Amino acid sequence: MSSLPEVDDLTLVREVSRTGSVGGAARNLRISQPSASARLARLERRIGIELFERDTSGARPTTAGAELVRQADHILGHLEGAFGAARAAASHRPLVVGSFASLTSLLFPALDALLPEVAIEQRQDHGPVLMQWVAEGTMDAAFVAIADQVTLPSSVVAHPIGRDPLVFFRAAGVEPPGRGRLPLRDRPVIVSTFDLRLDDIVQRLQRLGSDARRGITLATAISMARRRGHLAVLPHSAVAMDLHPDEAIDRLPFRMSVQLTMITGRRPDPRLTDLIPALRKELGLRK
Repeated sequence: MSSLPEVDDLTLVREVSRTGSVGGAARNLRISQPSASARLARLERRIGIELFERDTSGARPTTAGAELVRQADHILGHLEGAFGAARAAASHRPLVVGSFASLTSLLFPALDALLPEVAIEQRQDHGPVLMQWVAEGTMDAAFVAIADQVTLPSSVVAHPIGRDPLVFFRAAGVEPPGRGRLPLRDRPVIVSTFDLRLDDIVQRLQRLGSDARRGITLATAISMARRRGHLAVLPHSAVAMDLHPDEAIDRLPFRMSVQLTMITGRRPDPRLTDLIPALRKELGLRK
């Protein structure tokens, strides 16, 4: 038999002392009085001393019992704070978060604003690499736009953040798209997106008459559109927060949006999952 005290024994001793009776302790602990009496008797036999003087008026701790009650208060007090201490430690642990190049300038300022007391270690790479880091347990979360277009590692969980519609971006002085069957006839259009459908978007724009061209990053596409006076097709979030005077956003002739997803392990940090609605709003995404 172990010489270490059991938590249930210490709890019973403390409650008998608090209530002044075995029956009162049993009620507080939601066990039967016979069960409480038998447990207390076993404990006294085990350590070889009487802990309480019991009679019809109740139970009073002996000198040894009073000392065990004091020790029980001390030990149980530490145990009761163990989970809280663990949660506090977790809440101060830095979060390791990654995303792809085109999103980092939007995502990390948003996370910094929503989690001002949390240190966030920022990482940047391509979506498959980021998701593998999460699967390996070296990163808390990856924010990607390809989760619905690839096979995810079996050890991760996808948390949809929101949908980001593709839109026309018009720099100052740029004419809006025309009308009719070929509203983009002979017009250069710079295209960039977060996900893997760039070729599909280019083909759709070409069918509308455009000379569609790829921008390697969102920032590149925006810069080209502004410098050359071209239309650009981009995710709404990429331009909505940084429109210059006289610039505009227009709807596309077809509907298409990018799904932003947070990839975590099977036990995600609640600091990240709890902020999903606020992050969706911060980034201007649709549910």
